[in-house]
Amino acid sequence: MANIQQATLAGGCFWCIESAFNSVEGIESAFSGYAGGSMAEPSYEQVCSGQTGHAEVVRVNFDADVLSYRDVLEIFFALHNPTQLNRQGNDVGSQYRSAIFYHDDTQKKVAEDIIAEIEAEQIWPDPVVTEVIEINNYYQAEDYHQDYFSNNPQNQYCNMVVAPKLAKFKKNFANRLKG
Repeated sequence: MANIQQATLAGGCFWCIESAFNSVEGIESAFSGYAGGSMAEPSYEQVCSGQTGHAEVVRVNFDADVLSYRDVLEIFFALHNPTQLNRQGNDVGSQYRSAIFYHDDTQKKVAEDIIAEIEAEQIWPDPVVTEVIEINNYYQAEDYHQDYFSNNPQNQYCNMVVAPKLAKFKKNFANRLKG
């Protein structure tokens, strides 16, 4: 029987993060959603306004016997720039912040440890601004956001932003991809 655990991660636009995680061996599912805000059941438009306090997140359900939480975070940090405050590239606003919404104290410790290692190794020229905060809410995004990249290959944003990022990810993590 699988040892399914959850991670909730914010690293900019959820379309890119979700599509990458859904291609990884050991990931049971990855869903786009919203977390960390003050409004119950926010819509995409409300989150995009920057007024709700939510971040675009991906809720990752993973088999911990195949992929550790640390592995999940290593993938997460490879998918976005954790030094950009309230933005990823041209996506600007607190809804695009870098955040790890931990589900228990063990996840919190692993997140803090990996950030400390990234800082100590000076992987990025700027400090990591990724928030490590306890999950207090999660709302799954509207159906049309789920598996968006696969379902909307003609979308200009997908072609210009998601596709190149995903291609780089698949090259760097070829040994972790689903068959």
